[in-house]
Amino acid sequence: MSDEPTNQDVGAEASEDRPPLMTRLGPAALLGIAWAVLPAVLGLTLFVGYRAEAAEWLRDHGDVVGIAIYIGIFAVTAGLGLLPTWAQAVIGGYAFGLVGGFGGALAGFVGASVIGYFVARVIARDRVEKEIESSPKAKAARDALVGKGGWRTLMTVTLIRFPPNSPFALTNGLMATTEVPFGAYLLGTAIGMAPRTFAGVWIGTTVETMDEISMPGWMKWGGIAVMFVVVIVLGQIAQKAVEKKIAAGEIPADDLGDV
Repeated sequence: MSDEPTNQDVGAEASEDRPPLMTRLGPAALLGIAWAVLPAVLGLTLFVGYRAEAAEWLRDHGDVVGIAIYIGIFAVTAGLGLLPTWAQAVIGGYAFGLVGGFGGALAGFVGASVIGYFVARVIARDRVEKEIESSPKAKAARDALVGKGGWRTLMTVTLIRFPPNSPFALTNGLMATTEVPFGAYLLGTAIGMAPRTFAGVWIGTTVETMDEISMPGWMKWGGIAVMFVVVIVLGQIAQKAVEKKIAAGEIPADDLGDV
């Protein structure tokens, strides 16, 4: 028998010598951790502690100036992944009513998505793109969901944005680093975020004081159910794309990739 190493042996040795995924991602991993943790932590400390003062301060500036300030603060804090978006939508409804609050909150969401998109592309794009390109299955899934542009990409972005518990900052980073075209990203964000934004703003209009604010049970459990459906739908699209590539011989059936 030959003592020459097989391709499988070489591949196994290369995998063993390869640094862990978190190391390979570097700044991209740190950004993802920050955007997963900061909205919850700062949301608990700042929103719970200062929500009433923030809402009244915005009200004191009147509808025009107050909404402009609200949009700017919303866009920056949510775009940098510092504060939870649902809490800010509620404040908009309480301070400016249903129409003004909805318009301001949705504008804040879109502005935040622009900031988050470019922050993620600068910090994380190259690392994430390299990982995807190194995994044929990950690449096939990415291409099926967002790589072709057009209606498929718009649908994917809209579905990702739709659940009220979808993590805004993290999904900004995910879409920015997986080559989602900017136009589809913006339009899908506006469409997908509209229902959850309206719900948050409406809740803000139904209370007498900000101390009464809490996410209702129907929104929590409904959000979990919608998120579950979205994950299944997108997962099925990605899986079918991978299976099609395997059947065509473009991806080895045993190539599980590293991502």
